[in-house]
Amino acid sequence: MRRHDHARVLLYSHDTFGLGHLRRCREIAHALVERFKRLQVLIVSGSSIAGAFDFRARVDFIKIPSVIKLYNGEYTSLSQHIDLGETLEMRRAIIQQAAEIYRPNVFIVDKEPLGLRGELEQTLNMLKARGSTLVLGLREVLDSPEQVRAEWQRNDVGRKIEAFYDAVWVYGSKGFWDPLTGIDVPGSVRARMTFTGHLRRSAPRTHNMRSLDLPDDYILVTAGGGGDGGPLMRQVLAAREFDRTLDFPLVMILGPFMVAEEREEIRERARRLASITVLDFESQIEVIMLRASAIVSMGGYNTFCEILSFDKRALLVPRSRPRREQHIRAARAAELGIVDMLDSSAAGDPSVMARALRRLPGRPLPSAQGASVDLDGLQAIGEMVGVFIDDVVRPLPAFARL
Repeated sequence: MRRHDHARVLLYSHDTFGLGHLRRCREIAHALVERFKRLQVLIVSGSSIAGAFDFRARVDFIKIPSVIKLYNGEYTSLSQHIDLGETLEMRRAIIQQAAEIYRPNVFIVDKEPLGLRGELEQTLNMLKARGSTLVLGLREVLDSPEQVRAEWQRNDVGRKIEAFYDAVWVYGSKGFWDPLTGIDVPGSVRARMTFTGHLRRSAPRTHNMRSLDLPDDYILVTAGGGGDGGPLMRQVLAAREFDRTLDFPLVMILGPFMVAEEREEIRERARRLASITVLDFESQIEVIMLRASAIVSMGGYNTFCEILSFDKRALLVPRSRPRREQHIRAARAAELGIVDMLDSSAAGDPSVMARALRRLPGRPLPSAQGASVDLDGLQAIGEMVGVFIDDVVRPLPAFARL
């Protein structure tokens, strides 16, 4: 562990839907403070349940007002009593003031180059002028090239990445997927890209599994935050209702954002079937994954990293709307032989889903398929942050007006 008494890292996680952005930032933060003694990390997050997670010493978070993205692509304030415009203005002000006071050596922005509705532009401008290192961190799959291209062209994102960011990190293996496939970005942006590798996960050592009273040799069914996880849960239950001989234990984790009506429907159907345990939410889901014999999931980034890290057999049933991110990731992983995959329409047929579930316990482990997926992303990030912090501070040229 190296010592950096005065170094500070700021992470931004816009968090409009689900848990993925916050969980990824939290993993990076924990890896950094473990690597660098006395390094401080602050996460700015829009997640409404950021406080449900444990954070290590020297990692803290600031909660900004929550905004959620609807299926039609529009945004709305999580609180019905606050206008969206006022919510966005509060977010901008809090982020900028936090950055101004915190004075980070490194600012890592998760996924959204300019922040939600451009809320980071003033902060990026200020930190650039102060000499902070600015890093854009992208998951290995953003969305379909057509969708990303349209969004980025509309907001001139490529040119602004070139103006603001010193580095672009892709949290994935180079041979797995390129998030900028089909996207017209300046050559200088491509030159700043580094594929870090996927982010390896580990299970916390302090969790008491006995308190959960889980069965042995279970298949875990998880839909991340759960806001769009109802269809997957219903598809699995329909397969069990169709084929009553599928009696191996299931543990279903609904997620904190599943609506109450769906939650109650799933619990009621599960009560009528054998060997199904339903949990609402578990902040240390890694422990449950580690003990599972296999995983059924939609294929979000974090769950995919956990499937690889814990070498678990997996069936992915990705959503394709409003983004195709999960579908692209699942299809590529299936192509490499790492997982089984059903599209959502096929999974809606109980007989097809029943056959897929029956095959799952006997499929080869991901490690047996010979596909090489780099899981050293956290180590690579630590090495690059160390270089940024150790560099002698040099005056930067005046920031060009956009």
